[in-house]
Amino acid sequence: MARKRTSAERQVAETIVNSLLKTNSRRNKKSSGIFVLATLLLVIFGFLWTAISPRQDGIENNELDVTEEEKPAYANEGTFPEADDEDSDSVSETRFFVPDREQVTIERCVDGDTLIVLSSSGRRERVRLIGANTPETVKKNWPVEPFGPEASAYTKSRVEEAGNIATLVSDGNSYDRYNRRLAFVYLGDDNISLNEDLCRQGLAKAETKYSFSKEMKSRLEAAARAAEREGIGIYSLSR
Repeated sequence: MARKRTSAERQVAETIVNSLLKTNSRRNKKSSGIFVLATLLLVIFGFLWTAISPRQDGIENNELDVTEEEKPAYANEGTFPEADDEDSDSVSETRFFVPDREQVTIERCVDGDTLIVLSSSGRRERVRLIGANTPETVKKNWPVEPFGPEASAYTKSRVEEAGNIATLVSDGNSYDRYNRRLAFVYLGDDNISLNEDLCRQGLAKAETKYSFSKEMKSRLEAAARAAEREGIGIYSLSR
């Protein structure tokens, strides 16, 4: 009788243990299913969020991976000077440290306010005359503007007279967003920059909203006012 009772008790115990194990197994399967379902929902939500969220990257904002240190002061002052569209020249697209003054050889005049130069170290760069904006002549899908050809011809003749030798003087930012080097250009032994000369001849507007010295801004503005008083160049159009 004792053995039968012991055996029966063992069977009851085994039955209870097996029942508990099956219950835990069902619970584990249920928990695993819930975990998989939750993970799947999170993945779907993340994909939908990425697809519908507005992009805030630098390309949409036209910053093109320019850091705050590299970003020109123009970025905080409105529009940038337009880049010309004649880009067949294999000029450098890298920004370099540039000295305050550097003698260069001018290879070609792109238009009235843009030059292709060879620097003293042999680099080929596109130079934009800072603060002087001549009428367009080579801008893609844009008509040739009045006095644009005259401005280009004037710059070309001045460069040739100087033997294609110029001194670039940095003032403010060294490059603009188009990787054009910004400078005041002095031809030969001239004490007046080509930038100021173009304004004085009525062949360029003085663009003084950008970042360069107050002294040079005053000189460009005075030159443009003198041309306007005389009604020459672009200022003759309104008379």
